[in-house]
Amino acid sequence: MKIFKKRNKRTQKGKAASLPFRINIIFIIVGILFVALLTQLAYLQVMYGSKFKAEVNRSDTSVVNGNVQRGMIYDSTGHILVGNSAHQAIIFTKGVNDLTTDLYRTANRLSNYITISTASLTKRQLADYYLADSNKLEAIEKKLPGVSGESEDAQYTKAVDYVEKMPASTFSHSMEVAATIFAKMSGAYQLSTVNIKDSGVTQAEVAEVGEHLADMPGVNVGTSWSRNYPSGRAIQGITGTVSNEKTGLPSDRVNELLAEGYSRNDSVGQSYLERQYEPVLRGTKSQTQIVLNSDNEIKKEIKKYGGQKGDNLQLTINAKFQKDLQSLVRSAESGVGGNSTGTYAVVMNPNNGAIVGMGGVNRDPKTSKITDNVLGTINSSIVMGSVVKGAMVSGALMDGVITPTNSTLTDQPITTGGVKKSSWFNHSGNANIAVDASGALEVSSNSYMMQLAMKEGHFNYVEGGALTMSPNVFNTMRGYFNQFGLGVDTGIDIPGESTGLKGKSGRSHIGSALDLAFGNYDAYTTMQVAQYMSTVANGGYRIAPHVVQSIRGTTKTGQLGQVKDTVMPNVLNHIDMTAAQRAVVKRGLYDVVHGTNTYKTGGELDSIKPEISAKTGTAQTFYNGNETVTLSLASYAPSTNPQVVVALAMPNLGVNAESNNMQLAKLFYAAYWKDVQSTTTVK
Repeated sequence: MKIFKKRNKRTQKGKAASLPFRINIIFIIVGILFVALLTQLAYLQVMYGSKFKAEVNRSDTSVVNGNVQRGMIYDSTGHILVGNSAHQAIIFTKGVNDLTTDLYRTANRLSNYITISTASLTKRQLADYYLADSNKLEAIEKKLPGVSGESEDAQYTKAVDYVEKMPASTFSHSMEVAATIFAKMSGAYQLSTVNIKDSGVTQAEVAEVGEHLADMPGVNVGTSWSRNYPSGRAIQGITGTVSNEKTGLPSDRVNELLAEGYSRNDSVGQSYLERQYEPVLRGTKSQTQIVLNSDNEIKKEIKKYGGQKGDNLQLTINAKFQKDLQSLVRSAESGVGGNSTGTYAVVMNPNNGAIVGMGGVNRDPKTSKITDNVLGTINSSIVMGSVVKGAMVSGALMDGVITPTNSTLTDQPITTGGVKKSSWFNHSGNANIAVDASGALEVSSNSYMMQLAMKEGHFNYVEGGALTMSPNVFNTMRGYFNQFGLGVDTGIDIPGESTGLKGKSGRSHIGSALDLAFGNYDAYTTMQVAQYMSTVANGGYRIAPHVVQSIRGTTKTGQLGQVKDTVMPNVLNHIDMTAAQRAVVKRGLYDVVHGTNTYKTGGELDSIKPEISAKTGTAQTFYNGNETVTLSLASYAPSTNPQVVVALAMPNLGVNAESNNMQLAKLFYAAYWKDVQSTTTVK
């Protein structure tokens, strides 16, 4: 027992001696950890400090983009075709923590100071506004039986349904105004800006709103722009239209545009050039940095980038001539009566494809109402008639079935399978004449073209016999027509063009191959006819037509600025014809107007100076079961140094119409030499 006690005392003494040692170890470990922590903090500060600072800034700041003016559209002389009008606007920027009740309160206050159209307000939007008042929501839910056990979403859906069925008298006009404002605010994303009212804002409204901005968080007075048309809205048929805050982004492209960074209320090109050149015209949005406080409320706004107005388009179109051309086209339809369905015209430079003017109108035969339809020049397919015979002769020359020195055939009625077809001057066969290729163009011989078709189809014609040639002849003729632009895309820089219409080409329709040869079967657009004649005029180069000449900036004073990009001529293909073959066709087109044959078809045009070469066209057509006639014309001037092409079409005129096309062509040329180019500059 004593021995035990002594040992216990020694043990306690040993423990007491080791205690300071253990404390020292702990201090050492703590010191090491502290040094390690300081080292790590220093490492993080040096190596990753900027990164963490950026993370903090990213969470505390956001960037709001602001709209800028769209680029303008000018004519070839620098005249504004499509401009911008600035308007004061009442705008709203949605905050990070904006609740439905906040928007409801602000909308009600703002509705006291501005008037706004409620035409776009839907029943659902009105119901959402009505139920944004918690007291009204609670009152409605009490009226709904058996909803207490349902989810909040289900209860709200039934409440909306209930409100939508409430009588219209429940909602005053002031409530509808507030509901319209509420809907616009609700549709905004966090820290995005929407226009509450972007046109017709009065000075009184600006003053009232400005005075009460402190009571309406997010509301402000800003600027919006809309398109204006100094030369008239008819040019929209070429330039297209732009969406606005009311219409919103086009529904068929909304997801695509949102992914590209657009806001739902942004303006965007909806059609034609406005859409085609949207990336050029839209400009670069301004950027404002929004700094938020700890409660995610806007603390301050810092302008980071003022934005850049969109670049401008300068067109090849001459505004004065375009206006006159459209007026002449419209006048051509006044008083024509009958089944006339419109008039279309294209005037272009054959050497570079530049469109100087394009005019078009539709006419409703039932009401005689005339409406502008400039784009009918590229999307209305028309059976043009004899105007295409220059392409037919060219194809036969390239195919080798005739040559420049051996092309004479006898114009005579063609009878196959019991069907008789003839030239306009030789229905009975009493005016059989020998004509070469140029002469056939001069007198517009249908018989000659049909005989060329049979030669291309390797068919030996026997009067009265069956027409048994291969349907491949359709492909042969169309192939040559296509080289000139007939029946294919012209490549114009406006979307939506038609390639025309092809008739059936099976063996049972082989007789129609003869009609195709003289232009009375397939249908083409006026733009295709213009490209075809340009290809003849310039020596065989099929050039894509274009209405955009260049992309240009803006000067500091807001004027048309320097050229940033120029549209160069785009040669789509070259016609493989010899100089002698081209001369045959050009001589024929010249003789249409200036020849000596009694049956020449374009003599009425010989008064035009400088002198022109042309091909007239007459097609026997039908509209609603009634026999009609379609007149067309394709021409170029001057004959020796072509600088302008005029093509036109007048579908479904009365059967007695004869020279409407030539009378109109003379007016077009007179306007061109007056508005665009002086005859003194012609070499």
